[in-house]
Amino acid sequence: MIEVKRLTKRYGSITAVDNLNFKVEKGEILGFLGPNGAGKTTTMKMLTGYMPATEGSVTIDGLDIIDDYKEAKKKIGYLPEHPPLYKNMTVREYLNFVSELKEVEKNKRKETIDSVIEKLWLSDVENRLIKNISKGYKQRVGLAQAIIGDPDLLILDEPTVGLDPKQIIEIRELIKELGKEHTIILSSHILSEISAVCNRIIIINKGRVVAIDTPENLSKKLSQASQIFARIVGEKDKVIEIIKNIPQVENIEVIGEVEKGAIDYNLSSSSKEDIRKKLFFKMAEAGYPILEMQIKELTLEEVFLRLTQGLAEDEKGDKEDE
Repeated sequence: MIEVKRLTKRYGSITAVDNLNFKVEKGEILGFLGPNGAGKTTTMKMLTGYMPATEGSVTIDGLDIIDDYKEAKKKIGYLPEHPPLYKNMTVREYLNFVSELKEVEKNKRKETIDSVIEKLWLSDVENRLIKNISKGYKQRVGLAQAIIGDPDLLILDEPTVGLDPKQIIEIRELIKELGKEHTIILSSHILSEISAVCNRIIIINKGRVVAIDTPENLSKKLSQASQIFARIVGEKDKVIEIIKNIPQVENIEVIGEVEKGAIDYNLSSSSKEDIRKKLFFKMAEAGYPILEMQIKELTLEEVFLRLTQGLAEDEKGDKEDE
């Protein structure tokens, strides 16, 4: 559906987006995740052709976003972080105006607008001035203008910013519904939003891609059996001493007694090796039953922090080596 190759944007000596490469398959909801200032909005603008790249290319169904701009643009619906709404128009007037801009056939405009109003739950406000409707409804109007013309690809930049929790849930549900008919790229710095909606995520930091995968796979890859939870029956000090004698264990956190007679521990391993067998035999030898033991997979928040902080530490190390 969309292919990005070596996409780069520089402002003088500052590189805002650095050599991005990725593909988005038809029907996919792709999350574009990164901290504020990571280059997400700049990337979204280049994907839509609103901003030229310094280097690289973006193709949509084989159409170059710059060389074939007019045809490629027809395939894109774009919701910027701040939707360009005309606040002195009613919702229906505005959507009619957008239909004209997108060259929807005149005899199909009413049908198109009716369908969009129904799909985005805007019937209650369709005849109200945009300046008089809530922030949540304004975001829906922004989504409505994006899907007019039935584009194959929707690019949504921070679609829930500034909304209250109820409105956020409503917009998420709308995005899920739209994902049944459109390919979607969703840019956000809100991790819960990405994990709730997207099939796959790209994490960027300082303009660079640091990971591309499903949230589940990222968690598994980074966990690598290095974080283990165990519930053990036995004298705490002796249990800790036994665990410390396992060479791969680098940190022990005592959570406390949750179940009578048993204490919960979190163990961090310095190795990719799964230490559960060693832990089991050591405790069995000491006569301390393990009631529960499992690998702790990282949350998306932990994955995000490890990847972005890891990149920052690598850069710091590179500078120190210079």
